[in-house]
Amino acid sequence: QVQLVESGGGLVQAGGSLRLSCRASELALNYYAITWFRQAPGKEREAISGISMKGDRTYYTDSAKGRFTVSRDSAEAAVFLQMNNLRSEDTAVYYCATAERYSARRWSEGGMYNYWGQGTQVAVSS
Repeated sequence: QVQLVESGGGLVQAGGSLRLSCRASELALNYYAITWFRQAPGKEREAISGISMKGDRTYYTDSAKGRFTVSRDSAEAAVFLQMNNLRSEDTAVYYCATAERYSARRWSEGGMYNYWGQGTQVAVSS
């Protein structure tokens, strides 16, 4: 079982930046593709970005393209989400997730993921 832990959330002004981190116990994270999701109050959870196990493929939804960058560091056994030019609509709880039976074609489908972190709150003030 993989236990994921997010960190790096906080309060930032519109136009600012945050860097979220996702880590797991020991080096387990290095063996999984990781996807970032977010859920804003009163809204459904949405996928925003993902990265393959090797880090050679990255995925973004339209809301993240051009502003967010996903990366991973095998030495740190961590996955990062660099978020720039943040907007008020980016306010949400951000989660990282992975799946035992991961399929890149379904990377944005939340139902595929069976391991989730507890989430980190991102609040963007306008």
